[in-house]
Amino acid sequence: MAKDLGSIPAVFPMPVLMVATYGEDGKVDVMNVAWGNICAMDKIALNLAPERKTLKNIRAKKAFTVALADEAHVKEADFLGTASGNTMADKFERTGLHASKSAHVDAPVIAEFPLTMECELVEERESFGEVKVTGKIVNVIADEKVLDADGKVDAKKLNALMFDQFRNTYYTVGSEIAKAWRVGAEFMKK
Repeated sequence: MAKDLGSIPAVFPMPVLMVATYGEDGKVDVMNVAWGNICAMDKIALNLAPERKTLKNIRAKKAFTVALADEAHVKEADFLGTASGNTMADKFERTGLHASKSAHVDAPVIAEFPLTMECELVEERESFGEVKVTGKIVNVIADEKVLDADGKVDAKKLNALMFDQFRNTYYTVGSEIAKAWRVGAEFMKK
């Protein structure tokens, strides 16, 4: 029997996105964002609260990077989602992570995260008390250790974190169960 749960954000999994920017002082700022996803072939959308330092930085630089956090850095990713750059000046430094300047946009790339999208700000909209930031993905950087023999990202090697909003828990990818656009092909023949 089904049970009503009320109005809750019932999407699983949510990606754990690490959004990196430079502040006005040139310091690296990184924020863990669960409210974001791909919204077109070369676009990513993030929903940010208006008071976020990361939003202020994106507005100033018109650029940001989005990395996928991995299992090896779950502690750092979690911390970067709970500490605020508005109140903790050494937030990024506390993690021990390393950053370098993106070759394509005015934003940092965090060395330890296995996959990073370099993005230019293309649109910003306010709705429902949040600011939706849309970025154009101008380049993707992947650590060779997460690539397969054909040079494509292997989700199992990526060990990307997923956020479970039901239990406030992190997971990683499980077993492959089927090939997309193939497993349902039999229904095309009916």
